[in-house]
Amino acid sequence: MDLALLRTFVAVHRAGSFTRAASLLGLSQPAVTSQIRTLERQLGRPLFLRQARGVTPTTVGDELAHKAAPHLDALVEIAEAGLENDSSSRTLHLAGPPEFTAERALPALTGLTREDGRAFALRASFGNAEQTLEGLAAGHHDLAIGTARPRGSLLTSTPLCDEEHVLVATPDWAKRAGVEKLRDTDASALEHVPVVEVHESLPFVTRYWASVFDARPAAPATVVAPDLRAVLACTIAGAGLAVLPRYLCAGALERGDVVALHDPAVPPLRTYFLVARTGTLAMPHIARAHEGLLRAAAVWN
Repeated sequence: MDLALLRTFVAVHRAGSFTRAASLLGLSQPAVTSQIRTLERQLGRPLFLRQARGVTPTTVGDELAHKAAPHLDALVEIAEAGLENDSSSRTLHLAGPPEFTAERALPALTGLTREDGRAFALRASFGNAEQTLEGLAAGHHDLAIGTARPRGSLLTSTPLCDEEHVLVATPDWAKRAGVEKLRDTDASALEHVPVVEVHESLPFVTRYWASVFDARPAAPATVVAPDLRAVLACTIAGAGLAVLPRYLCAGALERGDVVALHDPAVPPLRTYFLVARTGTLAMPHIARAHEGLLRAAAVWN
């Protein structure tokens, strides 16, 4: 049986779509369709059921994928190992949210770029959860960090760490609002304090209010900037209150630039996931980066 046909079959099985598989393989969709039809003719059985959105494997398709995929992944690992001395073949492409990737993920990986004989080059790109997962599925990235767990078998995810959110403002705003520490059930003192956020929909503040106060925020956004580091800078400058990841505002809290307006018994958390395309963790440089981030996350948690 032609290994190229099996490789295409496994890609379609994992992607759940001829179009996505074609993008991953660098082929046209008609070429992928033709290869699957050829394989189905050779086996004498249908492998996929065509649907309006993508395809689903038949029982025979699932059985073939279960048998063939591990061996194809092993061949990829052998090929990658054979190229270990070629540094040009080992570039890790990482994608994730700009703040978390810049402040945590990239510093954790820089040591791996200096390992003698095992180093790899590192390239980063920023985007939201949807953008990074789409780019990963299309083969533009090797690893993605996001707050959404992907569905389907094309991508595999591992919980990376939990991010604690903190409600902060300058000491002056806390004094003007008459707030030392809010009670869990009452945010009325903050109704007239302006909000600093990453989007007009107030995603961080709204999530905090719903989780802790069982309410919606009353004040509109005064400053909107699509980067949490800019939100922190504007908050320190006195623009209003903000909800920020603790790791990002810990230094400002220690210096007294901002104060925590609230100390809930159960702080709101957001989980990050480390995501790869199924089978690619057999590649040594991707596996090392994956393991390195998980080790670093044990300290973050």
